[in-house]
Amino acid sequence: MKKFPSRRKSDSRVAGPLRHEAHTGGVAGVVGMGLMGTSISACLLLAGHRLYCVESDPAKLRTASKRLLKLLKDAQVQGVVNASPSTLIKRVTISSEFVGLKAAEIVIESTVEDLPIKRQVIGEIERVVSSNTLIGSNTSAIPVTDLQKNSKHPERIIGLHWAEPAHITRFMEIICGKETSLANARRAVRFARRWGKEPSLLRRDIRGFITNRIMYAMLREAFYLVDSGFASVADIDRSMRNDLGYWITFAGPFRFMDVTGIPAYAAVMKDLLPDLSCATEVPRLMQKVVRSGARGISNAKGFYRYTPTQAKRWEELFMEFSYQIRELAEKYPEDVGDRRSSTRKANK
Repeated sequence: MKKFPSRRKSDSRVAGPLRHEAHTGGVAGVVGMGLMGTSISACLLLAGHRLYCVESDPAKLRTASKRLLKLLKDAQVQGVVNASPSTLIKRVTISSEFVGLKAAEIVIESTVEDLPIKRQVIGEIERVVSSNTLIGSNTSAIPVTDLQKNSKHPERIIGLHWAEPAHITRFMEIICGKETSLANARRAVRFARRWGKEPSLLRRDIRGFITNRIMYAMLREAFYLVDSGFASVADIDRSMRNDLGYWITFAGPFRFMDVTGIPAYAAVMKDLLPDLSCATEVPRLMQKVVRSGARGISNAKGFYRYTPTQAKRWEELFMEFSYQIRELAEKYPEDVGDRRSSTRKANK
C-alpha cells in the first residue's frame, strides 16, 4: 500500500489522535471475525486493548489472524501506530469458544445482520461475562430495543454502528435501546473516543439510526433517477462526488446550510420535496443487479464492469482513500470553527 506524506507535528494538536501509541488497556472482546469484525478488532488493538475474539466459522477462524495482521501492517505503513504489528498481534486470542470473554470490559457482537442470530450471540456472551460488562451490537439497522428482549441485563446492551474500515474511520453512532441506561451510554461514548472516534449518541431507538436513514433516502432518489431514465449511474456518481462529496467531510447538512445561507434551502424545499420519490419497494435496477449475482468488487461484478485486476485496484484505492480522508477530517473536527487558534492550524 502506498504511504502518504507524514502529518506535520502541528496537525496532531488540531483534533483527536490519529497516531496510536502502544500502551496497555483493558480486555475487550469481539464476536464475529468477518470483514467488519476484523477491522473492529484492529481498531481495538490499535487503541491499546488486549483482545479476545470469537469466530464459529472454521474457514474464517483459520484466516482471522492473517487478515488482522495485514490491517495492522497497513496501519504501520501509514504511520498511525508506533508498535510493530508482530507485537500487537500477540495481544489477541482468537477462538471458537466464548469462555475467554469472561474478563472483557466491553464485548462487541459483529455477526450477520439477522435478529435471531444476534439475540442468540448476545445470550452466549451474557452467559460468560460479568453483569458490568458492556455489550455492543454492530448493527446497521436492527432496533436495539429488539436486541434487548429476553436478555439478562438489557440496560448494558447498546448499538454500535461502525463504518468500514472500522480501524480508520472517525464515524460511530451509539444507539440507546428502550432499556439502555444513560450511564452505560456515557461509558460507550468514552470507549468510542478512546478508539479515535467522533461519536454521535442516539438517545432513542429508531430503525436505520442517523446515517442509514439519510443515506437510503438519497439512494432511493438515485435509483429513481436511473430507473426513470433521467440520468445514468455514472452521471449520478459524478454529480454526487463533486457536490456532496466536496463538502460533507467539512460539515454536516445543518452546518452546511448555516455556512451557505439558510433561506434558499427553505425555498427549494417548498417546490422540490413534493416531487421526490416516496417509493417503498426495492428499486428495479437493484433487483436486476442482485439477481445477476453481483456482489460488487468482491466478485468483480456490480453496477460497473470490472476485470479482476480492476476490482482489486478499487479495493486498494478505497483503503488508501480512507486513510487520506481521515487525515483531512481530523483537521476539521466538529468544533474547529469555535476555536480561532485551531482554525489557523487547520489551514496551515
